[in-house]
Amino acid sequence: MAGPSTPEYNENQIQVLEGLEAVRKRPGMYIGSTDVRGLHHLVYEIVDNSIDEALAGVCDRIQVTLYRDGRVGVRDNGRGVPTGIHPKVGIPTLEVVLTMLHAGGKFGGGGYKVSGGLHGVGLSVVNALSKELTATSRFNGGIFVQHYAQGKPLDALTRIGDTDETGFEVVFLPDPDIFEEVRFSFETIANRLREQAFLNSGVLLELKDEASGREMRYHYTGGVVSFVQYLNLNRDVIHPKPIAFSAERDGVFVETALQYNDSYTETLFTFANTIRTLEGGSHEAGFKAALTRVCNDYGRKLGLLKDADNNLSGDDVREGLTMILSVKLPEPQFEGQTKTKLGNSEVRGITEAIVAEGLSTYFEENPSIAKRILEKAIAAARAREAARKARELTRRKSVLESSSLPGKLTDCTSKDPAESELFLVEGDSAGGSAKQGRDRQFQAVLPLRGKILNVERARLDKILGNEEIRAMITAIGTGIGDEFDLTKARYHRIVIMTDADVDGSHIRTLLLTFFYRYMTPLIEAGYVYIAQPPLYLVKKGKQERYLYDDAALEQLLNEWGRGNDITIQRYKGLGEMNAEQLRDTTMNPETRTLLRVELEDAAAADWIFTVLMGDKVESRRDFIQEHAHLVRNLDTVG
Repeated sequence: MAGPSTPEYNENQIQVLEGLEAVRKRPGMYIGSTDVRGLHHLVYEIVDNSIDEALAGVCDRIQVTLYRDGRVGVRDNGRGVPTGIHPKVGIPTLEVVLTMLHAGGKFGGGGYKVSGGLHGVGLSVVNALSKELTATSRFNGGIFVQHYAQGKPLDALTRIGDTDETGFEVVFLPDPDIFEEVRFSFETIANRLREQAFLNSGVLLELKDEASGREMRYHYTGGVVSFVQYLNLNRDVIHPKPIAFSAERDGVFVETALQYNDSYTETLFTFANTIRTLEGGSHEAGFKAALTRVCNDYGRKLGLLKDADNNLSGDDVREGLTMILSVKLPEPQFEGQTKTKLGNSEVRGITEAIVAEGLSTYFEENPSIAKRILEKAIAAARAREAARKARELTRRKSVLESSSLPGKLTDCTSKDPAESELFLVEGDSAGGSAKQGRDRQFQAVLPLRGKILNVERARLDKILGNEEIRAMITAIGTGIGDEFDLTKARYHRIVIMTDADVDGSHIRTLLLTFFYRYMTPLIEAGYVYIAQPPLYLVKKGKQERYLYDDAALEQLLNEWGRGNDITIQRYKGLGEMNAEQLRDTTMNPETRTLLRVELEDAAAADWIFTVLMGDKVESRRDFIQEHAHLVRNLDTVG
C-alpha cells in the first residue's frame, strides 16, 4: 500500500472549496449519466473513499450490502469522518463533507498523500442524488449518526453510543426521480470490488445481497500478479509466471505485471490511484514506449532482428499481451470527474524509465522467455505486413465515393451519421425483407452470409481476409486497430439483427466478439445495438399481437384463454416475416425494441469472451454447465 497517513487527522484537514451546487439539476456533470452506469457510479464513489483509506494504510476491510428495499450500504474500518465543528464553516465536519461540493481531506490539508477521490465531490453528490441517506462515523471513541433526504440534513449530528472501533458507513437509497433505473446489479458491483481487491493487496472486500442471499469475498495477496493470472486463466500462456516489478520515483509509485499468451489480441488495463483509466493516458503511453523500445533493442542483441529489418511496432510487441499497470501519485490530473484518462505529463517519463529498466533486467536474466516473446512479436510483424495489404481493401477514400463501399450494402440517403442506422442482417433472405421494409432515408442494410470468422482465434491478416468482416469495416468507415477513428463512423447506430435461434445467437456472439476485440470504442460510445425481433405472433379472431418472450406469451394466453381459436406462430428466422412485418416489429423506431450493448466491466468482458470464444474446450464446457439453468429458449435440431 502506498503512503503513510499523517499522525493527526481531524477537522483541520478538511478543506472547503465551495458549497454544494445544483447537482440534482445536472447530475450527468458529476456521475456521467442517470442510467444504470450513473446509478452504479454512486456506489463506486463511496467505495473509492474507503479505498483511499486503504491507500493511506488505515483500512483493510470494506463491506457492501444490497438491502431488500433497494438501499445500498458501504462500510469500512478506516479512520471514520471527523465529527468536530469545522473551523471555517461552523457546522459538524461530517455535515460539511456530505453537503458541500469539493469538501474533503484531499486538497492539501494533509489528510491523504494518495487518493482516487481527488475531486472531493463523492459523498456530497451521492447525498444530493439519494432519496434518503444515513451516515455513521465511528470516530474518536464515539458512534455518530446523521440522516439526510435529497442532500439536506433531517436532523443534527448525534452521538448515539461509544465504541473502540473506527470507520465510516453510508446507507443510501437512490432517488427514483433522478435515475431511470434504481435496481443495482450484484454482478456489476462484484466485478468492481474484485478489481479493487486485485489492486489493493491484502484488503478484504465483501459483497452481500440480502434479497438473494448471495455473498462474495475478495482478498488477494498477489496484487497485480494475481490480476494478470486471473485474466489469463483460460488462455495458454507462453511463460508460466507473470513478469512483475515495481518502483517509486519522485513520489510516483509504478507497479506492473505482464504475461504473454498465444492469442492474437492485447488485454491492457491501466489504473491511477486504483481508478480505472479507460482512455489510458501518460502512464500507459510510457509503458507502451518502453515495451516497444526494449523489445527492439533486445531483438537486435539476440540477432533475431537484423539492422536492415524494420523495427517491431507497438502492435507487434503487444500481440497476446495481458498487462496490468497501476500508478499511485499525490496529485493526479484526470479528465473530468469520471476519471477516464491520466494527464500528468511527468508520469510518462517515470513510467517509461521504470518499465524499461525492469523489463531489460528480466530479459537479461531470462533469455529463453525473452526469445519466445520476441519470436511471437516477429511473427506478428510478418502478419502485420500481410494485414496492411488486406487493409487497403477496406479503406474508404471518401464518403462521396460510393465505389469504395461494399456492393452488397444498401446505403441510406442521409449523410448525417447521427441519424443513420446500419442493420447487419443474417442471410440474403432476411436482408431482402429488411431492404424492402427499411426507411431508405436513414436506414442502411448489409446482409451477411453465414457465420463470420471467430476473431478470438485468428490473427489480423486472416481476419482482414474474411469478406464479410471487410465489408463491415468498409461500411462502418472507422477502420480498425491503430487506424480506428470514431469520428469517421458513418452510422451512430449499428444494429445486429439475427434470427431468434441457436445459429442466430452464435452469429450475434461472433459479431460482438469482433466489435469488442477490434472496435471497442464503438461499444463504449453506445453505437452498437441488438435488434429484438418477436418470438411469437398470436392471433385470435381479428386480433393480432406480437410477443417478444415466453412470459409475455403466457400472460396473453391467460388473458385471451387457451381455446382452439388461438393461433400461435413461433418465428425462428427473420426470413419468415415479410417486409411489412419486419418493419413494424423490428425496424420502425416508433414500434421496435433495441438493446444497446454496454461495456460495464472490461475485465469481466475479456474473461467471458476468452471462455466462450477461445480455444480451451474445458473452460467453455464448465461455464455452460454452470449456467445452463439460466437458458430460457433452446431450439433443437435433428
